[in-house]
Amino acid sequence: MADLPLLASGRDADVFALDELRVLRRYRQGGDTASEAALMRHLRTSGYPIPAVHASDGPDLVLERLDGETLLASMLAERTDVDTAADLLVDLHNRLHALPPRFSADPAARVLHLDLHPQNVMVTSRGPVVIDWRNAAEGPPDLDVAMTALILAEVAVGPDPQLAGFAHAGLDAFQRRAEPPRAGQLRRALGLRRVDPALSATEKAALVRAAALVHTREG
Repeated sequence: MADLPLLASGRDADVFALDELRVLRRYRQGGDTASEAALMRHLRTSGYPIPAVHASDGPDLVLERLDGETLLASMLAERTDVDTAADLLVDLHNRLHALPPRFSADPAARVLHLDLHPQNVMVTSRGPVVIDWRNAAEGPPDLDVAMTALILAEVAVGPDPQLAGFAHAGLDAFQRRAEPPRAGQLRRALGLRRVDPALSATEKAALVRAAALVHTREG
């Protein structure tokens, strides 16, 4: 991909510019993006704010090129305050969890993003757009809420003081607005993070400290 401009790199994927309207998202460890593309098309048809999918082939997704910046970048540049960001995250959870699952027969199950945090929300001219659906699954909505809170808490106990400060404030604001997840769903989120290959050994070692910051209810 040396001939394509690199726009962004995440933990497991790189994003390259194809032209003014499209980007190529390529997973570095390979894999098949067919199911991710199918889910994204389904959610977009349902009215949820995600990038349009133009094509998928093995580890590659050709997606709509979005303008704007991530919600995290907007917060760090003081273009979005913490309370507004928390309102946005809660609203995106609520909108997603209002949609029925595609496959599950459990009437309580919903589509879950399982990685819905400020770096996976783009602030664009057409409003917020949620990106990076590789971890998506179906299940109880409060597992998704627990995962967002846990990820924010991980940053809050992390080594970067500026990011830790934003994450502490963001976690507090998010938890004031979102219904607390059941304790069992926090344990599930913790288990998923412990086996996430994108996390370093140091990050996994801090998971218990992070989980202690997450408010839960019984169940």
